[in-house]
Amino acid sequence: MFTKKYVKHGQILIRHAEKLLRYRRDVLSESTLGEFKLQIDAVRQTLKNRDEARAKEESDRLHDLYMKHLPAPKDASWRENVEVILVAVVVAIGVRSYFLQPFKIPTGSMQPTLNGIIGHRAFVANEGEIPIDQKPQYEKRSDGWYWKNYPADGAKPNILRQVAEFFILGRNYINVVAEKDDVIEQIVPKKYGFFFTFSQIVCQKGSYLVYAPPDTLKQDFRVSAGGRYKKGDVIARGAVDTGDQVFVDKFSYNFIRPHRGDVFVFRTDNIAGIPGDPETGEHSFYIKRLAGLPGNTLRIDPPLLYVDGKLAEGFGFARVMSAKPPYHGYAAGRDYMAMPAQTFTVPPHSYFAMGDNSEHSYDSRWWGPVPEPNLVGRGLFVYWPFTWHWGLIR
Repeated sequence: MFTKKYVKHGQILIRHAEKLLRYRRDVLSESTLGEFKLQIDAVRQTLKNRDEARAKEESDRLHDLYMKHLPAPKDASWRENVEVILVAVVVAIGVRSYFLQPFKIPTGSMQPTLNGIIGHRAFVANEGEIPIDQKPQYEKRSDGWYWKNYPADGAKPNILRQVAEFFILGRNYINVVAEKDDVIEQIVPKKYGFFFTFSQIVCQKGSYLVYAPPDTLKQDFRVSAGGRYKKGDVIARGAVDTGDQVFVDKFSYNFIRPHRGDVFVFRTDNIAGIPGDPETGEHSFYIKRLAGLPGNTLRIDPPLLYVDGKLAEGFGFARVMSAKPPYHGYAAGRDYMAMPAQTFTVPPHSYFAMGDNSEHSYDSRWWGPVPEPNLVGRGLFVYWPFTWHWGLIR
Protein backbone atom coordinates (compact mmCIF):
# COMPACT_ATOMS: atom_id res chain seq x y z
CA MET A 1 0.00 0.00 0.00
CA PHE A 2 2.80 2.40 0.89
CA THR A 3 5.14 1.46 -1.97
CA LYS A 4 5.72 4.33 -4.35
CA LYS A 5 4.26 4.14 -7.82
CA TYR A 6 7.58 4.20 -9.70
CA VAL A 7 8.85 1.27 -7.57
CA LYS A 8 5.72 -0.81 -8.31
CA HIS A 9 6.01 0.01 -12.01
CA GLY A 10 9.68 -1.03 -12.12
CA GLN A 11 9.05 -4.28 -10.27
CA ILE A 12 6.20 -5.20 -12.65
CA LEU A 13 8.42 -4.50 -15.67
CA ILE A 14 11.15 -6.73 -14.25
CA ARG A 15 8.69 -9.60 -13.73
CA HIS A 16 7.31 -9.35 -17.27
CA ALA A 17 10.76 -9.07 -18.80
CA GLU A 18 12.00 -12.17 -16.94
CA LYS A 19 8.86 -14.03 -18.00
CA LEU A 20 9.50 -13.10 -21.64
CA LEU A 21 13.06 -14.37 -21.37
CA ARG A 22 11.88 -17.71 -19.99
CA TYR A 23 9.37 -18.19 -22.81
CA ARG A 24 11.59 -16.99 -25.68
CA ARG A 25 15.09 -17.94 -24.56
CA ASP A 26 15.37 -20.46 -27.42
CA VAL A 27 14.57 -17.90 -30.16
CA LEU A 28 16.38 -14.80 -28.85
CA SER A 29 20.02 -14.15 -29.78
CA GLU A 30 22.79 -14.15 -27.17
CA SER A 31 23.28 -10.40 -27.61
CA THR A 32 19.57 -9.75 -27.01
CA LEU A 33 19.58 -11.96 -23.92
CA GLY A 34 22.59 -10.07 -22.61
CA GLU A 35 20.90 -6.72 -23.33
CA PHE A 36 17.83 -7.81 -21.36
CA LYS A 37 19.90 -8.93 -18.38
CA LEU A 38 21.85 -5.69 -18.28
CA GLN A 39 18.70 -3.58 -18.47
CA ILE A 40 16.92 -5.63 -15.80
CA ASP A 41 19.93 -5.23 -13.50
CA ALA A 42 19.99 -1.48 -14.21
CA VAL A 43 16.32 -1.08 -13.22
CA ARG A 44 16.76 -3.26 -10.14
CA GLN A 45 19.83 -1.21 -8.99
CA THR A 46 18.07 2.16 -9.38
CA LEU A 47 15.09 0.85 -7.39
CA LYS A 48 17.47 -0.34 -4.69
CA ASN A 49 19.11 3.08 -4.57
CA ARG A 50 15.68 4.83 -4.47
CA ASP A 51 16.78 7.06 -7.35
CA GLU A 52 13.34 7.96 -8.70
CA ALA A 53 14.44 9.95 -11.77
CA ARG A 54 16.98 7.36 -12.85
CA ALA A 55 14.55 4.49 -12.09
CA LYS A 56 11.90 5.98 -14.40
CA GLU A 57 14.48 6.44 -17.15
CA GLU A 58 15.79 2.88 -16.92
CA SER A 59 12.22 1.51 -16.65
CA ASP A 60 11.29 3.24 -19.90
CA ARG A 61 14.28 1.65 -21.63
CA LEU A 62 13.32 -1.78 -20.33
CA HIS A 63 9.73 -1.23 -21.49
CA ASP A 64 10.87 -0.29 -25.00
CA LEU A 65 13.14 -3.34 -25.16
CA TYR A 66 10.33 -5.58 -23.94
CA MET A 67 7.84 -4.27 -26.51
CA LYS A 68 10.41 -4.61 -29.29
CA HIS A 69 10.76 -8.36 -28.72
CA LEU A 70 7.21 -9.14 -27.61
CA PRO A 71 5.63 -11.28 -30.39
CA ALA A 72 2.56 -9.64 -31.94
CA PRO A 73 -0.53 -11.88 -31.56
CA LYS A 74 -1.92 -13.26 -34.79
CA ASP A 75 -5.08 -11.53 -36.05
CA ALA A 76 -5.00 -9.19 -33.05
CA SER A 77 -7.75 -6.86 -34.26
CA TRP A 78 -10.02 -9.75 -35.24
CA ARG A 79 -9.51 -11.46 -31.90
CA GLU A 80 -10.16 -8.24 -30.02
CA ASN A 81 -13.46 -7.69 -31.86
CA VAL A 82 -14.55 -11.25 -31.14
CA GLU A 83 -13.72 -10.79 -27.45
CA VAL A 84 -15.75 -7.58 -27.29
CA ILE A 85 -18.73 -9.26 -28.96
CA LEU A 86 -18.54 -12.28 -26.66
CA VAL A 87 -18.37 -10.09 -23.57
CA ALA A 88 -21.36 -8.08 -24.83
CA VAL A 89 -23.34 -11.27 -25.44
CA VAL A 90 -22.51 -12.65 -21.99
CA VAL A 91 -23.51 -9.37 -20.34
CA ALA A 92 -26.76 -9.24 -22.34
CA ILE A 93 -27.62 -12.84 -21.40
CA GLY A 94 -26.87 -12.08 -17.77
CA VAL A 95 -29.06 -8.99 -17.76
CA ARG A 96 -31.88 -10.82 -19.53
CA SER A 97 -31.69 -13.81 -17.18
CA TYR A 98 -31.53 -11.97 -13.87
CA PHE A 99 -32.55 -8.31 -14.29
CA LEU A 100 -34.48 -7.12 -17.36
CA GLN A 101 -36.16 -9.24 -20.03
CA PRO A 102 -37.80 -7.82 -23.16
CA PHE A 103 -41.37 -8.97 -23.69
CA LYS A 104 -43.82 -8.34 -26.53
CA ILE A 105 -47.52 -7.84 -25.79
CA PRO A 106 -49.20 -10.31 -28.17
CA THR A 107 -52.91 -9.86 -27.39
CA GLY A 108 -55.36 -7.11 -26.48
CA SER A 109 -56.17 -8.36 -22.96
CA MET A 110 -54.48 -5.33 -21.34
CA GLN A 111 -55.74 -2.69 -23.77
CA PRO A 112 -55.72 0.22 -23.66
CA THR A 113 -53.13 0.17 -20.84
CA LEU A 114 -50.87 -1.94 -23.05
CA ASN A 115 -51.56 -2.58 -26.71
CA GLY A 116 -51.41 -5.99 -28.26
CA ILE A 117 -51.05 -6.43 -32.01
CA ILE A 118 -53.80 -4.38 -33.68
CA GLY A 119 -54.91 -4.65 -37.29
CA HIS A 120 -56.62 -1.79 -39.15
CA ARG A 121 -58.57 -2.75 -42.26
CA ALA A 122 -58.34 -0.16 -45.01
CA PHE A 123 -62.01 -0.64 -45.93
CA VAL A 124 -64.97 -1.91 -43.93
CA ALA A 125 -68.31 -2.23 -45.69
CA ASN A 126 -70.36 -2.62 -42.52
CA GLU A 127 -70.01 -0.14 -39.64
CA GLY A 128 -70.82 -2.91 -37.17
CA GLU A 129 -67.54 -4.70 -37.98
CA ILE A 130 -65.45 -1.81 -36.63
CA PRO A 131 -64.25 -2.37 -33.03
CA ILE A 132 -65.64 0.29 -30.70
CA ASP A 133 -62.22 1.53 -29.63
CA GLN A 134 -61.14 1.91 -33.29
CA LYS A 135 -64.27 3.63 -34.57
CA PRO A 136 -62.90 7.21 -34.23
CA GLN A 137 -60.13 6.18 -36.67
CA TYR A 138 -62.65 5.46 -39.47
CA GLU A 139 -64.63 7.81 -41.69
CA LYS A 140 -67.76 7.23 -43.75
CA ARG A 141 -67.49 7.50 -47.51
CA SER A 142 -69.93 6.76 -50.31
CA ASP A 143 -69.22 3.03 -50.49
CA GLY A 144 -68.35 2.22 -46.88
CA TRP A 145 -66.07 3.04 -43.96
CA TYR A 146 -62.36 3.77 -44.50
CA TRP A 147 -59.49 3.87 -42.05
CA LYS A 148 -58.40 7.52 -42.08
CA ASN A 149 -54.66 6.82 -42.25
CA TYR A 150 -54.87 4.73 -45.42
CA PRO A 151 -54.70 6.52 -48.81
CA ALA A 152 -58.03 6.70 -50.61
CA ASP A 153 -56.64 5.08 -53.76
CA GLY A 154 -55.80 1.87 -51.88
CA ALA A 155 -52.06 2.15 -52.51
CA LYS A 156 -49.58 1.96 -49.67
CA PRO A 157 -48.16 5.26 -48.37
CA ASN A 158 -44.80 6.32 -49.78
CA ILE A 159 -41.74 4.44 -48.50
CA LEU A 160 -40.49 7.31 -46.32
CA ARG A 161 -43.76 7.45 -44.43
CA GLN A 162 -43.79 3.66 -44.05
CA VAL A 163 -40.25 3.65 -42.60
CA ALA A 164 -40.99 6.55 -40.25
CA GLU A 165 -44.21 4.99 -38.98
CA PHE A 166 -42.54 1.62 -38.48
CA PHE A 167 -39.77 3.02 -36.26
CA ILE A 168 -42.00 5.46 -34.38
CA LEU A 169 -45.32 3.64 -34.19
CA GLY A 170 -44.34 0.05 -34.94
CA ARG A 171 -46.75 0.14 -37.88
CA ASN A 172 -46.47 -2.11 -40.91
CA TYR A 173 -48.69 -1.79 -44.00
CA ILE A 174 -49.98 -4.90 -45.73
CA ASN A 175 -51.66 -5.26 -49.10
CA VAL A 176 -52.41 -8.83 -50.17
CA VAL A 177 -54.32 -9.21 -53.45
CA ALA A 178 -55.37 -12.55 -54.95
CA GLU A 179 -53.23 -13.33 -58.01
CA LYS A 180 -55.83 -15.85 -59.32
CA ASP A 181 -59.15 -17.37 -58.34
CA ASP A 182 -58.30 -19.25 -55.17
CA VAL A 183 -59.41 -20.68 -51.82
CA ILE A 184 -57.52 -20.36 -48.53
CA GLU A 185 -56.65 -23.77 -47.07
CA GLN A 186 -54.80 -22.74 -43.92
CA ILE A 187 -52.90 -19.90 -42.26
CA VAL A 188 -49.57 -20.99 -40.80
CA PRO A 189 -47.64 -18.84 -38.27
CA LYS A 190 -44.01 -18.11 -39.17
CA LYS A 191 -41.79 -16.64 -36.47
CA TYR A 192 -38.43 -15.04 -37.22
CA GLY A 193 -36.38 -14.15 -34.18
CA PHE A 194 -38.04 -12.91 -30.99
CA PHE A 195 -40.12 -10.04 -32.34
CA PHE A 196 -41.14 -10.82 -35.92
CA THR A 197 -44.30 -12.87 -36.45
CA PHE A 198 -45.49 -13.56 -39.99
CA SER A 199 -48.31 -15.67 -41.43
CA GLN A 200 -48.18 -17.89 -44.49
CA ILE A 201 -51.60 -17.75 -46.17
CA VAL A 202 -51.67 -21.12 -47.94
CA CYS A 203 -54.15 -21.34 -50.82
CA GLN A 204 -54.93 -24.11 -53.28
CA LYS A 205 -52.96 -22.43 -56.08
CA GLY A 206 -50.40 -20.33 -54.24
CA SER A 207 -49.39 -18.73 -50.94
CA TYR A 208 -48.72 -15.28 -49.47
CA LEU A 209 -46.35 -14.25 -46.66
CA VAL A 210 -47.83 -11.49 -44.51
CA TYR A 211 -46.25 -9.57 -41.62
CA ALA A 212 -49.12 -10.24 -39.21
CA PRO A 213 -49.96 -13.13 -36.85
CA PRO A 214 -52.82 -15.49 -37.77
CA ASP A 215 -55.07 -14.23 -34.95
CA THR A 216 -54.79 -10.65 -36.22
CA LEU A 217 -55.63 -11.72 -39.76
CA LYS A 218 -58.67 -13.61 -38.50
CA GLN A 219 -60.00 -11.07 -35.99
CA ASP A 220 -59.15 -7.75 -37.63
CA PHE A 221 -59.02 -8.61 -41.35
CA ARG A 222 -61.60 -11.43 -41.46
CA VAL A 223 -59.13 -13.75 -43.22
CA SER A 224 -59.56 -17.44 -42.39
CA ALA A 225 -59.44 -20.91 -43.90
CA GLY A 226 -62.19 -21.48 -46.45
CA GLY A 227 -62.23 -17.91 -47.71
CA ARG A 228 -62.78 -17.68 -51.49
CA TYR A 229 -61.32 -14.92 -53.64
CA LYS A 230 -61.38 -14.07 -57.31
CA LYS A 231 -58.36 -12.74 -59.14
CA GLY A 232 -57.79 -9.13 -58.08
CA ASP A 233 -59.82 -9.39 -54.86
CA VAL A 234 -58.27 -7.90 -51.73
CA ILE A 235 -57.44 -10.59 -49.18
CA ALA A 236 -55.95 -8.26 -46.56
CA ARG A 237 -55.29 -4.54 -46.93
CA GLY A 238 -54.50 -2.06 -44.19
CA ALA A 239 -51.96 -1.74 -41.40
CA VAL A 240 -50.78 -3.76 -38.43
CA ASP A 241 -49.54 -2.03 -35.27
CA THR A 242 -47.06 -4.12 -33.34
CA GLY A 243 -47.76 -4.96 -29.73
CA ASP A 244 -46.06 -2.83 -27.09
CA GLN A 245 -42.52 -3.95 -26.32
CA VAL A 246 -41.83 -3.86 -22.58
CA PHE A 247 -38.99 -4.50 -20.18
CA VAL A 248 -39.87 -6.92 -17.38
CA ASP A 249 -38.18 -6.41 -14.02
CA LYS A 250 -37.10 -9.95 -13.02
CA PHE A 251 -35.05 -8.76 -10.04
CA SER A 252 -37.47 -7.16 -7.58
CA TYR A 253 -39.61 -10.20 -6.85
CA ASN A 254 -36.54 -11.97 -5.48
CA PHE A 255 -36.54 -9.53 -2.54
CA ILE A 256 -40.04 -8.06 -2.21
CA ARG A 257 -43.48 -9.63 -2.45
CA PRO A 258 -45.64 -8.79 -5.46
CA HIS A 259 -48.08 -5.94 -4.87
CA ARG A 260 -51.75 -5.95 -5.77
CA GLY A 261 -52.12 -3.72 -8.83
CA ASP A 262 -48.76 -4.72 -10.37
CA VAL A 263 -48.73 -5.43 -14.09
CA PHE A 264 -46.86 -8.72 -14.02
CA VAL A 265 -45.62 -11.45 -16.36
CA PHE A 266 -45.95 -15.16 -15.63
CA ARG A 267 -45.43 -18.51 -17.31
CA THR A 268 -48.50 -20.53 -18.21
CA ASP A 269 -47.15 -24.03 -17.55
CA ASN A 270 -48.80 -25.97 -14.69
CA ILE A 271 -52.03 -24.02 -15.18
CA ALA A 272 -54.57 -26.68 -16.13
CA GLY A 273 -56.86 -24.37 -18.10
CA ILE A 274 -54.14 -23.08 -20.43
CA PRO A 275 -53.01 -25.67 -22.99
CA GLY A 276 -49.55 -25.58 -24.51
CA ASP A 277 -48.79 -25.09 -28.17
CA PRO A 278 -50.59 -27.88 -30.09
CA GLU A 279 -47.49 -28.59 -32.19
CA THR A 280 -44.60 -28.19 -29.73
CA GLY A 281 -46.36 -28.48 -26.38
CA GLU A 282 -44.50 -25.37 -25.21
CA HIS A 283 -46.20 -22.91 -22.90
CA SER A 284 -46.12 -19.16 -23.33
CA PHE A 285 -45.99 -16.05 -21.14
CA TYR A 286 -48.97 -13.88 -20.17
CA ILE A 287 -49.04 -10.33 -18.90
CA LYS A 288 -51.95 -9.21 -16.70
CA ARG A 289 -52.70 -7.03 -13.69
CA LEU A 290 -52.29 -8.68 -10.30
CA ALA A 291 -55.79 -8.44 -8.83
CA GLY A 292 -55.52 -10.76 -5.84
CA LEU A 293 -52.80 -11.77 -3.36
CA PRO A 294 -52.83 -15.02 -1.35
CA GLY A 295 -55.75 -14.90 1.08
CA ASN A 296 -57.64 -12.08 -0.68
CA THR A 297 -61.34 -12.63 -1.31
CA LEU A 298 -62.47 -11.23 -4.66
CA ARG A 299 -65.86 -10.39 -6.09
CA ILE A 300 -66.98 -8.76 -9.34
CA ASP A 301 -70.12 -6.66 -9.58
CA PRO A 302 -69.68 -5.16 -13.08
CA PRO A 303 -68.03 -2.77 -13.61
CA LEU A 304 -66.57 -2.93 -10.09
CA LEU A 305 -63.99 -5.22 -8.48
CA TYR A 306 -64.11 -5.83 -4.73
CA VAL A 307 -61.18 -7.09 -2.66
CA ASP A 308 -61.97 -8.29 0.89
CA GLY A 309 -65.31 -6.53 0.73
CA LYS A 310 -63.94 -3.16 -0.39
CA LEU A 311 -63.50 -1.55 -3.79
CA ALA A 312 -60.10 -2.42 -5.24
CA GLU A 313 -57.68 0.41 -4.49
CA GLY A 314 -55.02 1.75 -6.81
CA PHE A 315 -54.67 3.83 -9.94
CA GLY A 316 -54.90 0.88 -12.35
CA PHE A 317 -58.08 -0.53 -10.81
CA ALA A 318 -59.76 2.87 -10.52
CA ARG A 319 -59.06 3.59 -14.17
CA VAL A 320 -60.70 0.34 -15.30
CA MET A 321 -63.66 0.61 -12.91
CA SER A 322 -64.42 4.15 -14.07
CA ALA A 323 -65.70 2.53 -17.31
CA LYS A 324 -64.83 5.70 -19.18
CA PRO A 325 -63.97 4.83 -22.80
CA PRO A 326 -61.72 3.29 -23.84
CA TYR A 327 -62.03 1.41 -20.50
CA HIS A 328 -65.17 -0.67 -19.92
CA GLY A 329 -64.92 -1.83 -16.32
CA TYR A 330 -64.63 -5.38 -15.00
CA ALA A 331 -66.82 -8.11 -16.48
CA ALA A 332 -68.09 -11.23 -14.73
CA GLY A 333 -66.03 -14.37 -15.15
CA ARG A 334 -66.94 -17.80 -16.41
CA ASP A 335 -65.65 -20.41 -13.95
CA TYR A 336 -64.77 -17.87 -11.24
CA MET A 337 -66.96 -14.96 -10.04
CA ALA A 338 -69.56 -15.47 -12.73
CA MET A 339 -72.28 -13.82 -10.60
CA PRO A 340 -72.15 -10.61 -8.49
CA ALA A 341 -72.71 -12.60 -5.27
CA GLN A 342 -70.03 -15.20 -6.07
CA THR A 343 -66.65 -14.76 -4.37
CA PHE A 344 -63.26 -16.42 -4.70
CA THR A 345 -60.51 -16.62 -2.11
CA VAL A 346 -57.00 -16.81 -3.54
CA PRO A 347 -55.16 -19.91 -2.21
CA PRO A 348 -51.76 -19.69 -0.50
CA HIS A 349 -48.75 -19.18 -2.80
CA SER A 350 -51.02 -18.15 -5.67
CA TYR A 351 -52.08 -14.94 -7.40
CA PHE A 352 -55.19 -13.86 -9.29
CA ALA A 353 -54.53 -12.28 -12.69
CA MET A 354 -56.95 -10.07 -14.63
CA GLY A 355 -56.66 -8.09 -17.84
CA ASP A 356 -57.63 -4.41 -17.99
CA ASN A 357 -59.64 -5.20 -21.14
CA SER A 358 -61.86 -7.39 -18.99
CA GLU A 359 -64.53 -8.15 -21.60
CA HIS A 360 -61.89 -9.62 -23.93
CA SER A 361 -59.34 -11.03 -21.50
CA TYR A 362 -58.61 -14.72 -21.03
CA ASP A 363 -57.45 -14.61 -17.42
CA SER A 364 -57.87 -16.12 -13.94
CA ARG A 365 -61.65 -15.73 -14.16
CA TRP A 366 -61.47 -18.60 -16.67
CA TRP A 367 -58.62 -20.83 -15.55
CA GLY A 368 -57.93 -19.95 -11.91
CA PRO A 369 -55.00 -18.54 -9.94
CA VAL A 370 -51.35 -18.36 -11.00
CA PRO A 371 -48.95 -20.57 -8.96
CA GLU A 372 -46.20 -18.55 -7.27
CA PRO A 373 -43.33 -20.41 -9.04
CA ASN A 374 -44.74 -19.19 -12.39
CA LEU A 375 -44.05 -15.53 -11.66
CA VAL A 376 -41.44 -13.99 -13.95
CA GLY A 377 -41.46 -10.35 -12.95
CA ARG A 378 -43.12 -6.96 -12.99
CA GLY A 379 -43.84 -5.06 -16.19
CA LEU A 380 -41.60 -2.03 -15.85
CA PHE A 381 -41.26 0.07 -18.98
CA VAL A 382 -42.65 0.33 -22.52
CA TYR A 383 -39.58 1.01 -24.64
CA TRP A 384 -41.17 0.74 -28.11
CA PRO A 385 -43.13 1.91 -30.04
CA PHE A 386 -43.00 5.61 -29.22
CA THR A 387 -46.71 6.19 -28.67
CA TRP A 388 -48.40 7.64 -25.58
CA HIS A 389 -47.80 4.26 -23.90
CA TRP A 390 -44.03 4.84 -23.93
CA GLY A 391 -42.62 5.05 -20.41
CA LEU A 392 -43.27 3.48 -17.02
CA ILE A 393 -46.18 1.05 -16.82
CA ARG A 394 -48.98 1.92 -14.36
